Amino acid sequence: MTPFLSEFIGTLLLILLGVGVNANVGLKDSFAFGSGWMVIAFGWGFAVFAGVIVAGPSSGAHLNPAVSIGLAVAGRFPWAEVPFYILAQLAGAMAGALLVWFQFSDHYNRMDDKDSVLGTFCTSPSIPNTFKNLFSEALGTFVLVFVVLYLAGPSFASDTLGDTVIGLGSIGALPVAFLVVGIGMSLGGTTGYAINPTRDLGPRIIHALVPIKGKRDSNWGYSWIPVVGPTLGAIIAGVAFLALG
Repeated sequence: MTPFLSEFIGTLLLILLGVGVNANVGLKDSFAFGSGWMVIAFGWGFAVFAGVIVAGPSSGAHLNPAVSIGLAVAGRFPWAEVPFYILAQLAGAMAGALLVWFQFSDHYNRMDDKDSVLGTFCTSPSIPNTFKNLFSEALGTFVLVFVVLYLAGPSFASDTLGDTVIGLGSIGALPVAFLVVGIGMSLGGTTGYAINPTRDLGPRIIHALVPIKGKRDSNWGYSWIPVVGPTLGAIIAGVAFLALG
């Protein structure tokens, strides 16, 4: 696979299984309804595992604009490739969320709690506080990117999109999966830990587009926080990594 296709498919798998576990736990007629935060945290970790396993050999398995940006800030990935990766990641996130909606569409249409329906697609704060919510997303993403930088392999040395990327995928999928589980269990309860701009934005766009009986708005007033927060956290992580040598 080309890196673009690899990032698309890897992110699709990430969102298919991640938004899928949200829907499985959050929709009342699912057999998994109400199974709780631990299932969600491990479900997202396993989703990362699946995406990284598939995308790692071809693209380095960033699957997250914050990871691409953080690696670029730290000199581990060329800035010229970042827009292509982000485009692939957003497209993959939308495709994965669309598949989840189609599988669970009957369940969505039987839900009276429209906030819970939205929550299966995208994040929201448990207590609305713009600064604290932004800080929460930045902090969680800082931990993700900072640790990934210490786990990642040699610096990217390619001048073309078609060459293999040496980066996140070189470490294997399991440590990153456990890292995401840890962030969710320790820091995720305040905002739902998007820690990935396209993980939130892609499914939020799909929520706005698909037909769901009686659905609410897609809460666009909050949508900038899980985009800007992770981006800031990734930049700070890259700068801190460089400063620490």
